[in-house]
Amino acid sequence: MMNELETLYTLRPQLVQLPKIHDPRGNLTFVQSGKEVPFAIRRAYWIYDVPAGEERGGHSHREMAQLLVAVGGSFNVNISDGHNWRTYTLNRPFEGLFIPPGIWRTLDNFSSGAVCLSLVSNDYTEDDYIRDYEKFRAEAISRKPRI
Repeated sequence: MMNELETLYTLRPQLVQLPKIHDPRGNLTFVQSGKEVPFAIRRAYWIYDVPAGEERGGHSHREMAQLLVAVGGSFNVNISDGHNWRTYTLNRPFEGLFIPPGIWRTLDNFSSGAVCLSLVSNDYTEDDYIRDYEKFRAEAISRKPRI
């Protein structure tokens, strides 16, 4: 039987439609641990005020899974499984990008006022990060493509 980390490594990155409750006074969207995302949410953080032309991310995680949501504005998420690359444009607050562990990511092309919400499965630990793409690729190339 697979443990949670092994299960997360079998999953592919994918867009997730989040619940959207329409109301004439304004819409509401929510996320619940283990429902809209296949992990318990342990931490949340957001990225904002990214200067024009700057890039965020530039790493992979050994254990952490993540859901990225553009709660304001738009930005691109470029992901690699060590075999292939794919770019997603996030620009809807009711849609997120699920990124399982073992996937490289960079974020760029931030619009003015963009806010990226990140919901993650683990507490912060520097040991979970791979910050060198060639080192990541050396570890990832032995796994099956997931993009």
